[in-house]
Amino acid sequence: MATGAGAAQATETEPAAPAHFAMPRNLTLLNLRREGGYGLGVKTQEGVLDVTAAGRALGLPYPADMDDLLQNGKGEVLSALVKASVEKAPKAHLLDDASIAYAPLVTRPEKIIMMGFNYKHHAEETGTPIPKNPPLFNKYNNALNHHGGTIKLPTAAAKEFDYETELVILFGRECRDVSEADALDYVAGYATGNDFSARDLQTLTSQFMIGKTSDGFAPLGPYLVTADLVKDPNNLRLETRVNGVQRQDWNTNDMIFNCRQLISFASKIMTLKPGDIFYTGTPQGVIFGEKKPRNERQWLKAGDEIACSLEGLGELKFKLV
Repeated sequence: MATGAGAAQATETEPAAPAHFAMPRNLTLLNLRREGGYGLGVKTQEGVLDVTAAGRALGLPYPADMDDLLQNGKGEVLSALVKASVEKAPKAHLLDDASIAYAPLVTRPEKIIMMGFNYKHHAEETGTPIPKNPPLFNKYNNALNHHGGTIKLPTAAAKEFDYETELVILFGRECRDVSEADALDYVAGYATGNDFSARDLQTLTSQFMIGKTSDGFAPLGPYLVTADLVKDPNNLRLETRVNGVQRQDWNTNDMIFNCRQLISFASKIMTLKPGDIFYTGTPQGVIFGEKKPRNERQWLKAGDEIACSLEGLGELKFKLV
């Protein structure tokens, strides 16, 4: 079913923040569905560590889920638990990949920031002037969706459905008025996302929002790869496949405003909080950019399967119903 994550709740009270606030490092992370709520997973060579199960069994503190990890700075708490689990029970709390129920990487961010027309060729294909400043907009938590999820198309309101695979930034430190030089120091990690869109609603008025934030319109995952493991976020291959056919194939080095510039710009307008997410725009290859009348284009429909990938960040898949 469609996955708007805002209404879901964690299954247990989150412990107080640790004395030392720290971002996660040297980890590939998942947000899991478990026991009616959420939990955290760590991808290892042997399988996915169930952080909740390991923490309970070892009697050690642990982050309740991804939001707890990022918003409360429990990077060192998580690292200690992973180390203890490897030393004391290396396989006792591992999940088989086939049994994992994915959740959106975050479920209760304060902000979901979106960037429009951030690749030169995408602006050109849609006839949009190259922006002089980043045109930012937003989605809401109801739009959050997960790897392996579905989007129930709002066909009573729209017909022109389209994909936008994007690099997503996840913040791990409070960020305000930062320089471009320092901007990436506030990033916890990166992920694959899709700014799913209803183009007829997007162009109904001068504001993008109504075409962007229907339930489930912000798939995100499957992994958060911590920032130290991503050498350069602006040199990653990006792909989209629809029903197995490649539609987008480009590189984040073609961004008009790179990740440093986007973060610095936004931080001068608002405080970016740990757990906030920033979708950085999509390259050319979307249906909206096709050079034919809109009523002749093959817009996405129920039954279509979308696969999105960013180099080193994993493949995000979802289906339309």
